[in-house]
Order: sequence, then C-alpha cells, then structure tokens
Amino acid sequence: MKILNNNKKVFHNFFVSDFVEAGIALVGCEVKSVRSGGISLEESYVVIKNGEAILKNCYIKPYDKTRPESSDTRRSRKLLLHKVEISKLERMVREKGFSVMPTKVYIKDGKVKIEIALAKGKKLYDKRAVLREKAIKRDIDQTLKSL
Repeated sequence: MKILNNNKKVFHNFFVSDFVEAGIALVGCEVKSVRSGGISLEESYVVIKNGEAILKNCYIKPYDKTRPESSDTRRSRKLLLHKVEISKLERMVREKGFSVMPTKVYIKDGKVKIEIALAKGKKLYDKRAVLREKAIKRDIDQTLKSL
C-alpha cells in the first residue's frame, strides 16, 4: 500500500472516528496525476446526497502530458461505497452532527483508494489540551532519554 497524501489538518481540527475505505471515480488522466502525487485533500470534504457519497473541493493537479483544456481541478468526484456504508454515514451526519472528511489517499492493489472518517469539530480549548499533552509527553521522553 503506497500512501499518496495525508490530511493532517483533519486530526488537528476534528475528533476522528469510524474510518471507511472507498474508491474514487476518476478519469484516466486524473489517475496518472494522482499516482504521481498530484492530489491535495487540504480543503476537501464529503457530502452525501441522493444516496451517493460525493467528494467535494479535492484538488487534482492536471497531468502534464494531456491537453490543458480538459482539466477541471476541483470538480466533484463520486465515491464508491456500498449502500449500507452510505446509509450509516448519512444517519450519523443527520442525527449526531458529524461531518465526513477524507483522511488519506493511497494505492491498494493497483487502485486509487481514499480513507474517509466521521469527524466532529474540536473547540479551541480541546486543541490546546492536545498540544499540552504532546508537550508533556515530549518532555518526559527527553528526560528519560537523557538518563
């Protein structure tokens, strides 16, 4: 499994749970661009509409060896999931106030896959607490290392 892109901001801004693997419906030149690492998940999110999961605002760099007019870099792309998975995600979004966010893109068995997760927004004090815990852990590790 080759990881092409991680969305680290999701873990900083959200509490993340329930990871699901999904395929992405891509055009041929987009697949080549993604394989070369030309994808960014920074501002992307997943919307569930009419029983389909759609990846919005995901940037895929145009492939160098194709025509320039054939590239729509931020178009909506359909995610390939089972109906049961889509209905579970939709229920969690509707009832409990979760969002669905992409966390990473990778190649598995020659196919481009995306990992999506249910996410709930963090407050500012939650972010500060996480940073404080990391600092404490780093200090403990440094003192143990010096002993």
